[in-house]
Amino acid sequence: MHISIGLKNMKKIKNEKVIKKARNYFLRETNQYGCAETSYITLKEIYCLKNQKNSSAAMALNGGIAYSGSVCGAITGGAMAIGELSKQRIKKHKKAKTIARKITMKIMEEFKQEFGSCNCSDLIKYDISIPEEHDKFIESGVWKEDCMAQIEFVVSKLFKLHDKDQWNASVKEALD
Repeated sequence: MHISIGLKNMKKIKNEKVIKKARNYFLRETNQYGCAETSYITLKEIYCLKNQKNSSAAMALNGGIAYSGSVCGAITGGAMAIGELSKQRIKKHKKAKTIARKITMKIMEEFKQEFGSCNCSDLIKYDISIPEEHDKFIESGVWKEDCMAQIEFVVSKLFKLHDKDQWNASVKEALD
């Protein structure tokens, strides 16, 4: 019994470190990284993927893809990292794509249950494609609270996949 409590606490500590890492990226004074970029590079680091600090592939995904209010950037950034991890661990492209898609579908379902929607515009209540609305969004601080919570949700759900046993269990579940 004592050993399992210790292991549970170890996993919690690791999860807290992942959340702290995401917070350090997203809440920087320079606003260097948006939601998609933060999820993407945080998970790339955890998964030991190539070019861990390069967020450029996710730049246009912030704000629901180019500020369109579509799917939350925390999800799309996470999906990109899952795709890279799938391709790294599964050599057959078609199978890697299937696994990445199914894991992403699951995180989207869980996200929707938690937050009520997967769409940025529903989550933040601002049309950030309009400069004045974007300014109001930034001034409101919604991004520091709500967007950060959504990023934390995604990275904390997906970080476990760095562990080969957790990965294998997720692959098995995806294929069932």
